Amino acid sequence: MEKKEVKKWQDEEALKRYQMIAPLLEPDMDEGKRQQLREEAAEKNGISKRTLYRYEKSYREEGFDGLRPASRTKKRRQGLPENFGEIMEQAVQLRREVPKRSVRQIIKVLELEGWAHPGVLKQSTMQRHLYDAGLGKKQMKRYAEKREASSRRFCRPHRMELLQGDIKYGPELRTADGELIKTYLSSLIDDHSRYIVQSEFYDSQRQEIVEDTFHKAVLKAGKFDCAYLDNGVQYTAGHLGRACAKLGIRIIHAKPGACQSKGKIEKFHQKVDQFTAEIRVAHVHSVEELNRRWKIFLEQEYQKEAHAGIREYYECRGASVPGCGITPEQEWMRDARGLVFLDVSVVSEAFLHHESRRIDEAGCFSLGGVRYEASAALANLEAEIAYDPMDMETVRVCCRGTAPLLAHRVEIGASASKVPAVPMGMTGSIPETSRLLDALEKKYKEDHGQMARALSFGDYGKEAGNHV
Repeated sequence: MEKKEVKKWQDEEALKRYQMIAPLLEPDMDEGKRQQLREEAAEKNGISKRTLYRYEKSYREEGFDGLRPASRTKKRRQGLPENFGEIMEQAVQLRREVPKRSVRQIIKVLELEGWAHPGVLKQSTMQRHLYDAGLGKKQMKRYAEKREASSRRFCRPHRMELLQGDIKYGPELRTADGELIKTYLSSLIDDHSRYIVQSEFYDSQRQEIVEDTFHKAVLKAGKFDCAYLDNGVQYTAGHLGRACAKLGIRIIHAKPGACQSKGKIEKFHQKVDQFTAEIRVAHVHSVEELNRRWKIFLEQEYQKEAHAGIREYYECRGASVPGCGITPEQEWMRDARGLVFLDVSVVSEAFLHHESRRIDEAGCFSLGGVRYEASAALANLEAEIAYDPMDMETVRVCCRGTAPLLAHRVEIGASASKVPAVPMGMTGSIPETSRLLDALEKKYKEDHGQMARALSFGDYGKEAGNHV
């Protein structure tokens, strides 16, 4: 396995492990609840609780890097029987017939009935496939009766403990040239104060707009504990999960169809609808102008307006609320919990994308359909390209044994550029002497030294004969 494939595999495995333990990292969680979640995670992923303990410890001590597996060739899993599909159909039927049947009992029945040879079926494999079929042990266990009254509403006690994120369709803009632009609003709202930490319109709904929203939110307000998102492809992309894991931010995805759990940001979107209605008569022709108007509307109309949800939260706790209410901005500013800011370089590095490219003879390479010029000194070398997908004017090029450099888009000017540097593969510096001539001279001296010694020995023998 090549080095870049190993690194990619390590990152993917680390992200999988982080997703397993993410629900267990809640600092104020009751230990009984944590134990229950640990058992569910172990059953769902077909691993032991001991392994989960090890993942948690590694993450707390070393962060995301501690979850990377050792650099070694990935082992292949033992192949499943050819009739495994039929075996699972029988296993599902056996579990449905008697829900309390254990996985071990199901495997024993399948072996006795001749569906599989003894020892072929593993409990962890069977357990995982039953869970995927909705027939896991925890899934089969249900309360006999639901509570008479329950509330699904929640509110975190402090700011930056939980941010909710979502994407909403924005207004359509028509440029001065008549081009139609569709816009999309990506936002993050603080669960406690209802304060909008970051919100901006974009001209696409690619996954990069969500990464940009998270990036700007961390730079603006600091690190937050957790993000609550839906299951859209923009929020389930692997790069977002890796970036947040490196910064110590957990991601929780809402269950499909559980729209009521994201009521805070859905309520905020009603304000967005008011803005959209106003912008249609404002003759806005660019995304830049749209965001300028949105920033003003957000700060003056939403952040400074009393929020009914904040009043309800305090009244249900028996606290008095001023008659004028509490605005999201006021609730955000008066929270006793301090903001935790991270170094800008650390945040930027976490959100960078990385790809491998081979530098051609001219010192150039292509990325995203655009040609970049690095340096002719790196010709024919394998390089790692680090870039921000929202700013592709310059990208960072890293080759082994060289200092990182910035590559710019190739531009063809009116005159030729200066003579490029000599590639590293040819020479790294101007030589002080000819190593070939020096080596030949050394060999010459050695050969003639041996000849001189041979002649001296011959003269000695001649002299000895004359004396006889």
